[in-house]
Amino acid sequence: MSTIANRYEFALLFDVQNGNPNGDPDAGNMPRVDMETGHGLVTDVCLKRKIRNHVALSKEGAEKYNIYVQEKAVLSTRRKPAYVAAQSEAATNTVDYAREWMCKNFYDVRTFGAVMSTKENNCGQVRGPVQIAFAKSVEPIISQEVSITRMAVETEAEAKKQDGDNRTMGRKHIVPYGLYVAKGFISAPLAEKTGFSDDDLGLLWNALINMFEHDRSAARGIMSSQKLFVFKHQDKLGNAPAHKLFDLIDIQRKDGSDGPARSFKDFDVKVGSVPTGVELVEML
Repeated sequence: MSTIANRYEFALLFDVQNGNPNGDPDAGNMPRVDMETGHGLVTDVCLKRKIRNHVALSKEGAEKYNIYVQEKAVLSTRRKPAYVAAQSEAATNTVDYAREWMCKNFYDVRTFGAVMSTKENNCGQVRGPVQIAFAKSVEPIISQEVSITRMAVETEAEAKKQDGDNRTMGRKHIVPYGLYVAKGFISAPLAEKTGFSDDDLGLLWNALINMFEHDRSAARGIMSSQKLFVFKHQDKLGNAPAHKLFDLIDIQRKDGSDGPARSFKDFDVKVGSVPTGVELVEML
C-alpha cells in the first residue's frame, strides 16, 4: 500500500453537554481551562487516546493495526517481537529494522510516532506524520460542581447510622455546554518514512467522526463530533500556510441565539474560499 501523497490539515468541531471532556488530575479533575480567557481545553493526548481506542475496536485482530500505547501496557514487552523478528532476519542494524517493524505492525506508531529509544528493546524514535494540537472551546466555559449521593451502603455498620448520615456525599464537575475545535496536521514526507497509507488516512477520518460513539461514560456526558473540515493540498509540501486555512473557518452565534449556548444549533459555521491548490472536503 502506497503512502499518502498530499499534505492535509483538518479541523474537528466537537461538543460536550453536561459532562467533563478532559479533567485535570492536578486540579481535582476539573475541566481543563485557559485561566486567562476562560476557554476550555482538551489535550492532544486525550484525543489521540480516543482515536487509538476506536482503531483497536474497529480493527480488532487485524494485522498491522495493533496499538502500541494501551492502558497498563508494558512497552518494552510490546517492542520485544520487533527484536525477535530482527534476530530471525539477521538484520545488520537491529534498531533500524525494529523501528521499521514497529511502524509496519502498530497503527499508532506509524501515525503519531513514538519514542522507543530506551535501554530494553531499543527501537529508536519515530516522528509521526499526524500531529494534533490542544482543542479549545469557541466560547469561555463554565465549570459546575454537582453534588451526588448514594442510596445503598457498603457495610452493616453504615446501615445502622441515622438516616442521611450514611449517604456518602461526592462531587463531579461538568460543563453544561461547550463547543471545541481541534486542529490537526498531516505531513506526506513524514508519512513516507513511517508507511502511513491512504487506508490509514481513511481510518483516521473514520475515527475522528466516530470516536465518541463507543467512549460513553456518565462523567463525560454527551460528547459528539459535529463537523470535520479537511484541507487537502495538491503538493505534498503544501500550497498554503496552515494557519491561513484554519482562519477560513468562521464560527458565530446564530441570529436569535442569546444567553449561554446549550446546543450546536446555537452556532453558525461557515468556511471561506480556499486558495488555489487546496481542496476543502467537509466529511461531517
